[in-house]
This record gives sequence, structure tokens and C-alpha cells, in this order.
Amino acid sequence: MNLPEKYTQLLLNIGFNEKEIQLHWSDLEKTYSNKSRHYHNLTHIKDMIASFETYSAQLQNPNEIIFAVFYHDYIYKSSKKDNELKSAEFALSILPKNSNLDTQLIFDAICATQLHQHNTIEDINWLIDFDLKILARDWDDYQIYFEQIRKEYRIYPDFLYKPGRAKALKHFLENEFIYQTDEFRKLYEEKARFNIEKEILLLT
Repeated sequence: MNLPEKYTQLLLNIGFNEKEIQLHWSDLEKTYSNKSRHYHNLTHIKDMIASFETYSAQLQNPNEIIFAVFYHDYIYKSSKKDNELKSAEFALSILPKNSNLDTQLIFDAICATQLHQHNTIEDINWLIDFDLKILARDWDDYQIYFEQIRKEYRIYPDFLYKPGRAKALKHFLENEFIYQTDEFRKLYEEKARFNIEKEILLLT
């Protein structure tokens, strides 16, 4: 999959000119390629786009959701709690005035990737599930994922990081479901719970 081509096609569809697209792609690529990003990088975006392509026919507003995919982690600082809000604000700030996108949907969708709670809008539930698909990877890949997350939080010593990470993971297990769509629950719920439980054991 060619991410720049996907991005270019999307932005052409929503009213950007080619020069603007080039500038925005360079900015996006630079941001997601920052050396501090071990997991929340272009590989993560590419994985989410692959899920989007598989299930795009299920979406009422595919352009809004793929735009949200590209920008949902634009702002990412492990010491901050408002990354999603700031990312959503930034995403809306670059849209052309004549864009026909549903800006409220984009804003709400990006913000929803903070808590990953069930949403009344099904498109947002799909985005949440695309974001969390990593939790159901085979164990070796899942282990690489949580090691990458640890590197992103390297400013915190183990005595702070481990209980914080365990608390966040237990929050997933306390919910009735990790995944918000029937399709993802059927395919990935059991595997994700297994991986999370196994990681919690390693943290305690």
C-alpha cells in the first residue's frame, strides 16, 4: 500500500490542490517519523488504513474516517493527556473552507480514540476498532507492540510505568467488550483479552 498516494487521493477528493497536498504530506510524514515515535508512527497508520480498506463498505462516511485515521495521533506526547483533542483541533484547522466533510464527525472520531468507548455513531466504532486491532496480534507481534509503547514512555521509571500500564490494560478487561463492532468482536475479542491478561502478568 502506498500511503502518499492514498493521502493524495483523499485530499484531492476533499478540495485541496496539489501544492497544498505536498506540503501537508511532508508535514504529516515528518511528524509521524519523529524518533520518539516507536509505535504511533506511519506503520500504525498503514495498519489502520489496511483495516479501513477491508471494511470501507461498512462506513457511512468513509472520507471523514480515513481523514481521522491520518490525523488521530498527529499530536502525541506521552506526558500529555490531551493528545487526541489537540490532534482533532489540528485536523480541522487544515481543512479548506469549501470542504464538504462533516467536521463534527472528524472531531468526535479522533477524540474517541482516547477512551475507546462505544459510540452511538457506528463509523466511530469502526475507527476505534481499527485503532485497537493491534491488541489481537499473534503474541510475538503483540510483544513488539508493548515494547514499542514502553519506549515511548521511557521518561517514566518502571515503578511508575508498570502500574500505570497495568491499570490502563485492566480498564479494557473491565469493559463488557474491547471491540465496538460485532465483526471485530467475533474475530479478535478472545485473542485481545488473552494478550492483555498475559501482559498484565508480566507487569506485576
